[in-house]
Amino acid sequence: MRPIARVMLAAASGLFLVTPGPAVAAPAVSHAQLPTMSAEPNGVQAPFAELADGNTGAVRWSRQPNTRTPMGSITKVMTALVVLEAGNLDRAITVPQAIIAYDRKYDGSTAGLVPGEILTARQLLYAMMLPSGCDAAYTLAEAYGPGQAAFIAEMNATAARLGLANTHFTDPSGLPAPTGHATYSTPADLVKLGMHAMAQTYHQPAGPANRDHVWRTTNLLLRDYPGTVGIKTGSTDAAGTCLLFETVRAGQPLLGVVLHSSPTSDAVAESDARHMLDWGFGPILSLIPIP
Repeated sequence: MRPIARVMLAAASGLFLVTPGPAVAAPAVSHAQLPTMSAEPNGVQAPFAELADGNTGAVRWSRQPNTRTPMGSITKVMTALVVLEAGNLDRAITVPQAIIAYDRKYDGSTAGLVPGEILTARQLLYAMMLPSGCDAAYTLAEAYGPGQAAFIAEMNATAARLGLANTHFTDPSGLPAPTGHATYSTPADLVKLGMHAMAQTYHQPAGPANRDHVWRTTNLLLRDYPGTVGIKTGSTDAAGTCLLFETVRAGQPLLGVVLHSSPTSDAVAESDARHMLDWGFGPILSLIPIP
């Protein structure tokens, strides 16, 4: 290697290279000191949280990982998983009249579905996972149960099969039916569940039997944190604001969850997730720009 090449490497790495022959000193280089990695992420407000390697599931950090607590619409990840495993996603499903009373009773978020319109199961999955449509979750449960009770039984059977011992469902949307704490899980269980499902923005054009819909994700990380690929927001009065998320940087996926970050603020849940991801990726990977 020529002396000039050695100097260039020294300048790039911030090192002084000592090699046989005439000494060549690296020029003075001014560079910012990278922050050191703390023992745990700072600034996370959620009392229940976990961050894991998205490839192996190995836990990187957690806070009360096995405490049972409500998780709001993160429940819909299990609803989606049950439907996906059942298959036949192109089947036509008629939106039932009962969605009106269901949404009004619990003041649930909706995808703007109207009783009588017909969509495929695949379209209803987008309607459920992006704008967090409780009307879509109810419709899928009615069709795939068939009926709510049978579908919820399958949700719990799937949880048992996946080893989610501290998880229980009483509603396909995570709404407070019959009470705010009836449907519950833990950070550890939700990270396991999160290894199975993902989502993004989707436009469903009007068809012969359905209206035009534009469904946008409620997950702020997908918009604001480069490399984020999912998964689901959640909130009820009992659950507060929650977020199950996955982000990939330089080929390394991290998957985590925050529960009860704030009584009402989605931005606080996003901030908690951001603190955890910045910590998990470290001072270098967290700064890598991603298109």
